Amino acid sequence: MDAGSFSSSVSVSSGKRRSASRRHPLQDVPSRPFMPSMHTSSRNPSSRQTGDRFIPDRSAMDMDVAYYLLTETRKEKENAAAASPSKEAYRKLLAENLLKNRTRILAFTNKPPAPARPFFDEADVVSSHHVKPAKQRRYIPQSAERTLDAPDIVDDYYLNLLDWGSSNVLSIALGNTVYLWDAADGSTSELVTVDDDAGPVTSVSWAPDGRHIAVGLNSSDIQLWDSTSNRLMRTLRGVHGSRVGSLAWNNNILTTGGMDGMIVNNDVRMAELTGHTSRVLFMAQSPDGCTVASAAGDETLRFWNVFGTPEESKPAAKSTTRTPFNSYNHIR
Repeated sequence: MDAGSFSSSVSVSSGKRRSASRRHPLQDVPSRPFMPSMHTSSRNPSSRQTGDRFIPDRSAMDMDVAYYLLTETRKEKENAAAASPSKEAYRKLLAENLLKNRTRILAFTNKPPAPARPFFDEADVVSSHHVKPAKQRRYIPQSAERTLDAPDIVDDYYLNLLDWGSSNVLSIALGNTVYLWDAADGSTSELVTVDDDAGPVTSVSWAPDGRHIAVGLNSSDIQLWDSTSNRLMRTLRGVHGSRVGSLAWNNNILTTGGMDGMIVNNDVRMAELTGHTSRVLFMAQSPDGCTVASAAGDETLRFWNVFGTPEESKPAAKSTTRTPFNSYNHIR
């Protein structure tokens, strides 16, 4: 073969290859036989692989529980004579709570995924056993336990005619009279009846000691009474310009409210001593600081025990309760 023929044959063969490599754009591409891949991948990531129905899945098995279930029967037979009824009951209760009555040893499928929140949450189940009992409602009686007759009570919304003291004594104002009702024995006594010019009584209020009581009057006066001896301790005059409708105690301070819109704080430890009929000229105090002597133009000399008895001469105290009227209980 000469050089010319060789070159022509080479060009023809190369041309055939180029023509074979160039395909028409609309030419059908021959299909290749399908070869499945050796590595299969699941399109659904949530699908679970399960074993054969006769081959258990070790990943789904609890080996400790399986070992216990396999050896439990043998140990029961060996320890049947030595086990006491209490130990046997404890063992059964423990197995019931820990194993949840499981008897299967082999597992052929994976456990289903736990839900985000179970329908019966364990916390809800536990809390349901510790539900607090419903709070009992307070019983409100529909009728009065006791009814007392209260005639002549003033029908006025702005008056305070009833007060219950710390000594369990109820004071009530009926017209011009103040009555005391002892809740312990049910007895009733009259404290005071004021004149028509001063009455009716517009307010009553017990002192914190439960012994003294303040009485407000329609004439704007305020009387302070000792309920144990039915004795008038003092009278506050000129405090208000109209009737006294409200009273309140704060230890030694009696706060009064009148219909004139004024609120006044009165220190009940300040006493007014009356007895001289003329102007007071001289005054002197005893060395013990308890007695005051006064001389007036009525040619009388009076002694006032205004500060009580000296400490060294006081008898043994029967009660430690201090009253706001100690400063003038012994005025003579």
